[in-house]
Amino acid sequence: MKWNRRLRNTAAAGAISLPLLLSGCGMFGGSSAQIDPPPTDIETQMLEGLDAAEQTSFAQEEALSTVYLANEHGLLAPVALHLPDGEASLKLNRMLEMLVKDGKYASLLPVGFSGILPAGSEVKAVTVKKDEKLAVVEFNQAFTGYEAADERKILEALTWTLTGTPDVEKVQLWVDGQKLNEMPVNGTPLDRPLSRNFGINLEIKAESGLSQLSPVIVYFSAATPEGVQYFVPVTRFVPADGDRVKSALGELLKGPQQGDGLERVVTDNTKLESVEVSKDGIVTVALKDDMFEAGEKLPAQMLQSLVLTVTENRDDSKVRIWLNGQKEVVGLDNQTYSEPVIRPETINEIPL
Repeated sequence: MKWNRRLRNTAAAGAISLPLLLSGCGMFGGSSAQIDPPPTDIETQMLEGLDAAEQTSFAQEEALSTVYLANEHGLLAPVALHLPDGEASLKLNRMLEMLVKDGKYASLLPVGFSGILPAGSEVKAVTVKKDEKLAVVEFNQAFTGYEAADERKILEALTWTLTGTPDVEKVQLWVDGQKLNEMPVNGTPLDRPLSRNFGINLEIKAESGLSQLSPVIVYFSAATPEGVQYFVPVTRFVPADGDRVKSALGELLKGPQQGDGLERVVTDNTKLESVEVSKDGIVTVALKDDMFEAGEKLPAQMLQSLVLTVTENRDDSKVRIWLNGQKEVVGLDNQTYSEPVIRPETINEIPL
């Protein structure tokens, strides 16, 4: 199961088995008239450009893998893409190489996204200790050449990319044979392995004290320069004594903060009526929103964001959504969300 959407309030294109049809250069010429050959110097430049393109093309894996890339606003987002083909034992290496700024795989990233690791970073080794669910990653010295403002984003991208793979829940970093006990520029402590508890895209209010707060992950929406909608996880802090799922949904309904390029996924009128969890782990989210009529298909983006937010804050859960007392909720993607829905294997499959 995959989710991706082309335009807001439309069916999720990734949930359809048909390939996306993208507009671009026409397949047919508009005229049969003979065209004069280009001048010799122009022809030479064209051939040189062709050689360069051939050098940067890669055979790609058929299966999708998820890496965390920076968007135009500096926020990290999961992006499902096809890795360069290679040895299965080096797959994690290739995933991390996709995160390098201006790296050798930059041409495989969607428009509007870039790697966050310093240019020149090389992944010397990735060792997974399955009994500890620990990935030990060794970089070359170029990994230490970054701006202080990028330090947390680098750790987030590495951690969330690797912990999204089987057998990895924690990450440890090395540089040229030496274990890092802290990051080299801004001194972020690394005395214990990193996990998803580290958070991603943190939003912390200046007046907030964290001692009585707990993090939750909320999924908002953003759009590429070409108008493709995708989801962005954001970490917010809520009272530690509250229900984690209810608190996360409450933050989702508040909407994104201003200025970071994120968009609301629910209307201003949406209210959370209840959250109930059955013995077999099904989370039922009951909403109220007078904007929608009985039987009306709902925006898939809204429903998918609810599912992602719930499942991120409660492991191994299934989600069903009821609206305005109606127990038959169908999205514009023709998915029935009033029946238990699991988290999709991949999201944000964005065309290149």
